[in-house]
This record gives sequence, C-alpha cells and structure tokens, in this order.
Amino acid sequence: MASRNGDDHYLTLSCPDKPGIVHAVTGLLAANSFNILDLQQFSDPASETFFMRVHFGPASDLSPLLPSMATLAAEMKMDYEIQPLQKKPRVLIMVSKIGHCLNDLLFRQKSGQLKIEIPLIVSNHPEFKELAASYDIAFHHLPVTKDTKEVQESQILSLIKENEIDLIVLARYMQVLSPRLCEAMSGKIINIHHSFLPSFKGAKPYHQAYERGVKIIGATAHFVTADLDEGPIIEQRVTRVDHGMTPKELVEEGSNVESQVLAAAVKWWSEKRVFLNGSKTVVFN
Repeated sequence: MASRNGDDHYLTLSCPDKPGIVHAVTGLLAANSFNILDLQQFSDPASETFFMRVHFGPASDLSPLLPSMATLAAEMKMDYEIQPLQKKPRVLIMVSKIGHCLNDLLFRQKSGQLKIEIPLIVSNHPEFKELAASYDIAFHHLPVTKDTKEVQESQILSLIKENEIDLIVLARYMQVLSPRLCEAMSGKIINIHHSFLPSFKGAKPYHQAYERGVKIIGATAHFVTADLDEGPIIEQRVTRVDHGMTPKELVEEGSNVESQVLAAAVKWWSEKRVFLNGSKTVVFN
C-alpha cells in the first residue's frame, strides 16, 4: 500500500509515444532520490500518444528536479504537471432544481471522501440556498433566460476568476452552456447525464425508457464541450430494472447511479487520474 506522505506528489504527463519514456522519467526521479509509490501508464496505438501518472515522494524540495524535467519535456514534446498530493482543487458546483447529486457531493466533501474545496454553488433557481448555508458555502442565485444568458455567464466567469476555480461540476444543471464558457474552461467542466446517454435524450428520459421496457438503466459523467452531450466520457455505470417498476421507481434508481457516477468522476479528476485523449479519455483507476 502506497504511503500518503504530506510531501508526496503526482506527476502526470502525455506525449507522442516512443521507446524510453518510462526509463527517462523514472531515471530522473531516482537521480533525485524520490521514491515511486505508484505508476500507471498507457500507450494508445490509435493516437500514438503515451500517458503516465506517477505518485512519488517524499519530495519537500522539487527545485533539483524541475530544470531536468523541463528539459526532458521539451525533448519529448511532453505536456506534464507536478502537483502536491495534498493540494485540493477548488470546485464550483452548478445545479438547478434537482438536488441529489449536489447533496451527495457536499456530504462526500464534508466527510473527507472527496479531497476538494467547494467555495461556492451557482444555481438558476433559489431552492438550495439553505442547503448551501448548512455547509457554510456561498450560494449565488443567477436566474437565466434566453435573453439574459450572456450576462449570466459573464457573472459566472467573474466568479470563476475571483474564486480561482479549477473545475466546474454540473450537478444536474439543466442549462446548455455557451461555447464561450465551454472554451474558457475547456477540459475543466464535468457533467452528469441523467440516464441513457445517448439513447434517450431530451425531456423525461426515464419515462421514455419505461415506455420502451428497458432492463438496464445507467448514467454517464463526461466532459462538457460545445457539442451537447458529446464530450469525452469519464465514467458510466448501470443498474438492472424490471417490468414491475414504475417511472418514479426508475427515477429513484437512476438518481442513485447518477450520484455514484458523478462522485467517481470528480474524485478521479481530483486525483489526477483522468486524461483527455482527443474525443475520449484515459482514466487510471
């Protein structure tokens, strides 16, 4: 079992695939007397891209490593990041009127299951103001219509900047984000699609599924892009249902899966396990 030292770090990287990447990276860490506690790697033959996540430490002083790591990255055309294990990403949660995912995320964060900070919640409805207050989290009610969408999203972008937000989580936020917001936070917005992506889109997907007599329902957590519900998928889970269940019971079962899937996606993202790979993802879990 890997230690969880306060001086441990994550090194994540991606680059064009070629022989010797693992040897070069682990050699640098060994040369600086850093212990590798966990290492995961994947070479994608389709994109010819190499991905790696390394948990190493203890590393109270990275200054000897950084110049040589920057040189290696330039040589191998590598995108990389080194992040302290103890760093907690700052997450903005956006929600509308359905609160099970929001409630689940708040509980998991409060209980330490999710190593994130939640400085604020944004909603186009006022319903969850008291819930936010019970967790001592700032709540911003920002109503939106077709005519006010640009102004409302400008307010959201200001809040993102003011609060140094690392990730937006759409916890059943039932509004389509504009391309401007998607681009500003590209790769940093996670959505939970209620059920059946991509089979049952639009209003009342559980009712559509009921009419078709489905036997399995599920949920999908994915990155948000300007193409509605077409972003790279992070996690999907399913549960079995049967002919005797009502639409209301399907909704209840679906809500449980949605909460689990979204929490997993946020946890893996916060632990630097999720990599974008074109229209797909690489997820080390």
